[in-house]
Formats: sequence, C-alpha cells, structure tokens
Amino acid sequence: MIEEQEDNDFRDSIGTIDKDGNRKYLFPKKTSGRFTNYRRWTSYVLLTLLVGLPFVYIDDNPFFLFNVLERKFILFGNIFWPEDFHLAVMAMIIGVLFIVVFTVAFGRIFCGWICPQTIFMEHVFRRIEYWIEGDRNQQMRLKRMSWTGEKIRKRVLKNSIFYLISFGISNIFMMYLISQREWWSIVSDNPANHISSLVTIVIFSGVFFFVFAWFREQVCIIVCPYGRLQSVLLDKHSVVIAYDYIRGEIRSKFRKNENREEVGKGDCIDCNQCVDVCPTGIDIRNGTQLECINCTACIDACDTVMDKINKPKGLIRFDSEENIASNKKKIFTPRVWAYSIVLGVLMIIFGFLLNSRVMVEAIVLRTPGQLYQTISQDTLSNVYNYKLINKTMDTLNMDIRILSPEGSLKIAGDQHISLPESGLKEGVLLLYLHKKELTGRKTDIVLGLYQEGVLIDKIKTSFNGPIVRK
Repeated sequence: MIEEQEDNDFRDSIGTIDKDGNRKYLFPKKTSGRFTNYRRWTSYVLLTLLVGLPFVYIDDNPFFLFNVLERKFILFGNIFWPEDFHLAVMAMIIGVLFIVVFTVAFGRIFCGWICPQTIFMEHVFRRIEYWIEGDRNQQMRLKRMSWTGEKIRKRVLKNSIFYLISFGISNIFMMYLISQREWWSIVSDNPANHISSLVTIVIFSGVFFFVFAWFREQVCIIVCPYGRLQSVLLDKHSVVIAYDYIRGEIRSKFRKNENREEVGKGDCIDCNQCVDVCPTGIDIRNGTQLECINCTACIDACDTVMDKINKPKGLIRFDSEENIASNKKKIFTPRVWAYSIVLGVLMIIFGFLLNSRVMVEAIVLRTPGQLYQTISQDTLSNVYNYKLINKTMDTLNMDIRILSPEGSLKIAGDQHISLPESGLKEGVLLLYLHKKELTGRKTDIVLGLYQEGVLIDKIKTSFNGPIVRK
C-alpha cells in the first residue's frame, strides 16, 4: 500500500514546481520523427492563415474582424452585430460541445496540434531557442554558467528576438480587432496621434513576451482549464497518447545481445528519452495526466529508440486504456454517440437560424414617456423611435409602411431611408390611426420593411390610445 502511494505521488503536485514551491525550468530535448514533421507542417499552415487572413478582403471588407469596441464582427465576410448575439451564443455552445466530443474520443489532441499557445511556443520560440542556445544539454549548461560574455550575448540576442516576435504577434491581433487597413493608417501616421493604440500594442507585446519567454508550459498546466476538463471527459475508451505497460514492463537498462523476454524484461529500456522531450515535464509511463497535451514528442523519441534496439515501434502510441489492457479498441462509445447527436441537433438549429437571419435588423419602439396625441376628432397619433441596422456590404434604400390596421405613417425627414453599408440609421416616425381601428388601450400594429419596393421583413409594435368603450 505504501509503495502504491509512493508511485502515485506525482499526481499530488505539479511537475514544474519543486517541494519548496520554486519553479523548475524545463529544457525539452529537440525531437524528430514523423509526428514532429506532421505537427510542424500543421503549424506552418495555421501560422500562414493567422498572419494572412487580416489581409484578405471580400467586397472591400475584412474576411475576419472582431471589433469589440464598436461591437462589430465579421466572419467569413458576413457582418454580425450585437443583435445577433443569440447566434454567437449558439456558436460558442457548438464550439465547446465539439471540443467535448473530440476530447471524449481523442483526448487533448487540440492542445498539441492546433492551440496557438503550443504552435507559437514549440514551432516558433522554441526553435529560435535551439538555434541560439543549442539543444537540451547546451541549454542546461548555459543556465548553470556564470554571467560570462557568451551567456550575456546569447540571452540578449534570444530575448530581443522574442520581444520582436511578440511585438509582431500583437500587431497581428490588432489587425483582427480594427482591420488591417485601419491598423496601417495608425502605424503610418504620427505616433503622437495614436498614443493609446501604441500603449496597447506595447502592453500586449509585454504579455506575449512574458508568456513565451518565461511562463511557457505553465499556461497549459496552471492557467488553461482544458487540462482539468479532460479529467472528467476521458474514459478508458478514449484514444490518448499512452504507454503500453504490458509490453514495456518490467523496465530495465539495455544490454547488448540480451534476450529480454527470456529474463522477464519488457521493451522499455528506461532511457528516459520520453521524459526529456516532454514540453510539460511529465513521464508518460505513469499514465494519462492532465499536463499531457498530446504533442506526440514522446512517441517520436520512443520510436527512435525502438529502431536502435531492433524492437517494434509503438511502445508509446495513440491508443486507449481499454485496447492496451484487453486489445479491444472502441472509439464510438454511447457517450460519444450521445454527445455527437446533441452536437448534430445544435448544428442544424444553428444553420436554420443563420439561414433565416435577415439582412436588415429593424427595431421600432414607442418613444418613452410619450402619450397618444389627438390630431382631429377621429384621428390619433403615436411617436416612435426606429433603428435600422444594415448587415450587408451594400447601401440600401428602405421604406417603412403600415400593413395593419389601416392607417398612415410619416417618417421625420425624408420618407425614404438611405441605409449605409454595414451601418445603422436611427430616426423618428409617426403613426396615425382612425379611432375605429383601435381595439383597446393598446392596439397591435404590423409594419412592413421594404427594400426597393420589396417586402423583406415585418415589424410588430403597439399603438397607445384611449380606452375603447363599446
């Protein structure tokens, strides 16, 4: 019982913090292999998309824009406003559920292959570090070294490049917030005219530099909630990066010309390469852990060792606990099917809402505090505020007409409303009703919104009048 407790002590603490609470810096060894190459090419594609998309325009509008300050969002060239918040909520729920389904089936693979934190850390900053300071052993030697000219030169060069890249990342994200053209107008103008924007970029550059130069894997281990989330989502059928303990145990150092099966030894030669390459500092042989980001570095390292000792690859591989224990692989469990069905239903609902989204959002409300006005012996009027939001890239000519009951309508100013592209128009309108059309204290009104004479939407409101006595 005591031995079992000792074997599981690693689960009671974080591998990057020692017993005294001090940070233990990691120096992952450089890896090579098929999965490393796959991840590298995936990162190239995603980095290209991240940097290139702000420069893509459709009908003179950005392909993506997340302008939080002006509450204007453009996705795939389509404009979304705060009035489309229900679509944003639905999209977020679908995104979370998609991650849940993927995690239940395949573990934390998103973190190791798609997450921007991992892509920048492992395929940008870490590679620069290897280029300047060398591999694991050289980095550890440099850390122990006193502050000589070599150490100062390397650290200054590395951190200078790190900050420049962080500064570039901040500018890229700024393009997503205000658009590439607006960003360029700010950058090309006198900095004194844009102090707030400059300060914002400098602050975010500092945050990115702090994360990638010092905080690093702590983001995945401490900050990101996904590691904790996966602990309640994974089960024994989930495909994760797993160590085949049946084949690997009992561990023992490699001896040339030794028949390990005859002496009862497993294929694991306890070389520790899987630990040395891990960017979060865990030993995958201890089983699935929340720190594991499924980056596959340990798979490539172990496969390289297996090749050298003439053993089959796959001692560490993508597999499930159930398959390792009983050689029965089953990915699509009832849980996966249940989540998938819910996800499919939500996607159908989202598609319907997206397809039924009107190109002009119209809001007509009676002016607060205004009572009905008596125009003549038989005619009453109400004052309304209207707001039209153009969700298209074109300037639209709009009309508002009363559909029921019979009455008349007058818009303050020009009767025809010119609605600017991706913009909004607010104004005042008056409704006139004959007393015989009133049905009570409040009478339901239906207005028609017309674009170039074509009815595109109906707006419901109410008309305030006196109590009707019959």
